[in-house]
Amino acid sequence: MKIGKHEFHWGSRTYVMGILNITPDSFSGDGLFAQKQVVEAAVQQARRFVEAGADFLDVGGESTRPGSQPVSADDELARVLPVVQALAAEFDVPVSIDTYKASTAAAALDAGAALVNDVWGLRADPALAPLIAARRVPVVLMHNRSQPANAEVRERLGGRYVGVEYNELLGDIRNELLESISIAHVAGIADEHIILDPGIGFGKTVEQNLELLDRGGELRDLGYPLLVGPSRKSFIGYTLDLPPDQRMEGTAAAVAVSILRGADIVRVHDVEPIVRVARMTDAIVRRESAQ
Repeated sequence: MKIGKHEFHWGSRTYVMGILNITPDSFSGDGLFAQKQVVEAAVQQARRFVEAGADFLDVGGESTRPGSQPVSADDELARVLPVVQALAAEFDVPVSIDTYKASTAAAALDAGAALVNDVWGLRADPALAPLIAARRVPVVLMHNRSQPANAEVRERLGGRYVGVEYNELLGDIRNELLESISIAHVAGIADEHIILDPGIGFGKTVEQNLELLDRGGELRDLGYPLLVGPSRKSFIGYTLDLPPDQRMEGTAAAVAVSILRGADIVRVHDVEPIVRVARMTDAIVRRESAQ
């Protein structure tokens, strides 16, 4: 797959996507919006990510934590557009825009973004799929069953989803991802521009997230590259009884299992240690690809 100026060869190694949250209310505590010099702070963080080995920079302006409030398109764009412009001008790696809004995606693509990361799998804004098709850029289609009624928030551990029912976890996720793929196809998005994300943490209980990580390889036969984003998420916190800033080891374990199960991209906050985890895991499970 060509993304921006770069070609990505799925299966050859694991690619790492570094998260830049331009929000005041990120669940992980790393939101940059509260800082006085937001763009400068984002560029500095991105530089650390790229120097550590990040392959993508993912910019988002709306928190997706359980219980978070939606952000208007104007507010989202005001947060992310200057950052996307600065990163695209400064760095060679592709910039991804994390949005489900067509207007935000269009402006970010104009500013230099090369990939759209949609947490609602083209279901939230009917204008987004035609835009992506017209621009001929790749899109991440994520599975998402998030509902405010299922969100539970604890002060120390943050939000999680409870009482979310599936007939059969992987079967339901698979079918709903196929629906997103169908929306993409109808709009004219080519298969070679589709990446799938099983949606760790989005409308899934702690136990469902653990099962999804363990069985994620069952989605490989859909034939698309897989992105997995377990970083600092509440299923780690509730499993280990740790707040977001102490979930590095849990994230590392989840990333290693994700790679073992076939993930092509891992989306993380702590790029430097996770690049090392990915390279070590690749050395174990991708020996034939490296030869």
